[in-house]
Amino acid sequence: MPSTADTGRDAFTVLRRGEVAPRWLRHAVSEHWALPDGHQNLTLITVSENATFLLRIDGTPHSVLRVSRPGYVPSAAHIRSELHWVEALAERTDTPVPRAIATRSGDAVCTARDGRGSSWYLVLFMFSPGTILEDDFTDPLPYYRRIGAITAEFQAHSRTWQPPGGFTRFSWELSDMVGPSARWGDWHRATLTPAETRLLESAQAAALDRLEPLQKTPDTWGLIHADLRPSNIMVDADGTLTVIDFDDCGWAWFLYDFAAAFSFVEHLPITPALAREWMRGYAETTPLSEADAQDAVALSMLRRLQMLGWTTTHRSDALPADIWDAQVPGTVAIAERFAQNPLWLLTS
Repeated sequence: MPSTADTGRDAFTVLRRGEVAPRWLRHAVSEHWALPDGHQNLTLITVSENATFLLRIDGTPHSVLRVSRPGYVPSAAHIRSELHWVEALAERTDTPVPRAIATRSGDAVCTARDGRGSSWYLVLFMFSPGTILEDDFTDPLPYYRRIGAITAEFQAHSRTWQPPGGFTRFSWELSDMVGPSARWGDWHRATLTPAETRLLESAQAAALDRLEPLQKTPDTWGLIHADLRPSNIMVDADGTLTVIDFDDCGWAWFLYDFAAAFSFVEHLPITPALAREWMRGYAETTPLSEADAQDAVALSMLRRLQMLGWTTTHRSDALPADIWDAQVPGTVAIAERFAQNPLWLLTS
């Protein structure tokens, strides 16, 4: 009888950061990839939409394994599409991104079965040295102008890139962010008082009133990273930024990338300054109007509600403890600011 640590979904529920991957997953990595000789150690980094593991060989970081949660990714074709764009960005932009390592069969994606027979999609990425920006968030301001510029660079690429045949990614419609069919969960399920619920519903309605009339055009809607925030940015020793984790990339409002850049931290006193720096970097190549700025802040309000819904369906250790604990009171605080000033994030 398999142990709890070897039964797929249950394994990732009980595993904590730094713990060794279940046996079935370690076996799958050895079977599918031609790895260098040496002692292999596969340990958990985090669990969110995926479970992510660090592979060390003889104690040295070699690669990062991403294990896609069953049901979140509709098919291997969706993952291959993500990797096609990442490869194109690696070839055509100046920003480092982690490339996938092909399996023995030459594919970038493979499947593995856990102890209960469930199938998981696996991708092994080259290791990117550095520190996750979220893990050292003491002084993020110097990076945000560059983050805005990188976002504009990626979007400029996607505007002209011709995806290969069979390319398929999901969309981030407003209804995917908030509402009963929100992809990551309905924020109403969070622990809220009746007064807090009314306030958040009012903020949601105001943001939707601003955004629902928008028209999808090549200038406003396209393929984006959709989660370009501190947990998906590596900073190496010389300050170079590497963008990781494109698993949420899809078709969305371009300014949704602005909203994603401040996920979970909109309530912090430093965030308006971060937002202004992001805008300065973005505007170096992609100028924005005041109407664009209002759309961006409205999307940020929806993103905050979206991520409050996310907390109802995800593990608390996917975020730093202080950030997790601030999600309800912080969301209430920014809803109050949004009600007072629809441009608050850029004018505070």
